[in-house]
Amino acid sequence: MRAADRDVRRSAMTAAGTKQNDALRSERGNGGSEKGTGSDFVRALAKGLSVIEAFDAGSPSMTLSAVAKKTGLSRGTARRLLLTLVELGYAGFDGKHFGLQARALNLGFAYLHSRNLWQLGQPYMVQLVERVHESCSIAVLDGSEIVYVARVPTAARIMSINLGIGTRLPAFATSMGRVLLAGLSAEAVSQLLEQVSPLSKYTHKTITDPTALLREIEVVRRQGWALVDQELEMGLRSIATPIVDGSARVLAALNIGTHASRWPIQKLTQEVLPLLKQTAASISTLLGPGVGRQAGKG
Repeated sequence: MRAADRDVRRSAMTAAGTKQNDALRSERGNGGSEKGTGSDFVRALAKGLSVIEAFDAGSPSMTLSAVAKKTGLSRGTARRLLLTLVELGYAGFDGKHFGLQARALNLGFAYLHSRNLWQLGQPYMVQLVERVHESCSIAVLDGSEIVYVARVPTAARIMSINLGIGTRLPAFATSMGRVLLAGLSAEAVSQLLEQVSPLSKYTHKTITDPTALLREIEVVRRQGWALVDQELEMGLRSIATPIVDGSARVLAALNIGTHASRWPIQKLTQEVLPLLKQTAASISTLLGPGVGRQAGKG
């Protein structure tokens, strides 16, 4: 490991360790070691969270009976909790099946923002930009859109709009979006695409056929990275890899965006992709032990 890499990792991990130690001290001070036995334990909240956690890639939508069976709750309790989640906008109901809505992502975002992970990952992004001289960004999925949560720009502008924290772009036509969609089940991706159907055609290269797009996302799921060539805007070419947690779940995507004239596709995949994977793996290590190896695969 080069000295510069060691310095970047040391500064990031020191900051991460400080935040984790503060959190641990707070938990100990509030009796955080107890699990369901303390007088302050709210069982109704615990049951509600168990209902939210019941939905996953294998079960993106379920009937009332399925939720009750999976959580071990009675049908009556499960029904009340599910209807409360629907009323609050965290879940949806089509008359038979329940499923989480985009607002449920806010629960995860609160965790990510509270730990300031994107700021901790900034040194790695800066180092990558210094090596490739192109802009680097991190985005998360919010429904059918990606939302920029971190960005290290360069002087060269690559899009007609200004990109910054909070910028939203369509997931299906962006490299980070396809990486994030590939982290979902095929059924969940199909449902998201149906919500924005018909898909907008931004350039003559934009993939708008749902079947073709699902095939492309499956390729991304297998290889572990995505390259989108001028589908959102002519001249814009980008490549992205996932940022994962300790369970190898895709939480965010990291990309390099460039003008097509500066980086031919073969050069981008041969020279930039390995550096991008390494950076994503380094940031993933801030989310838990061992995940850097997962982020670097593919």
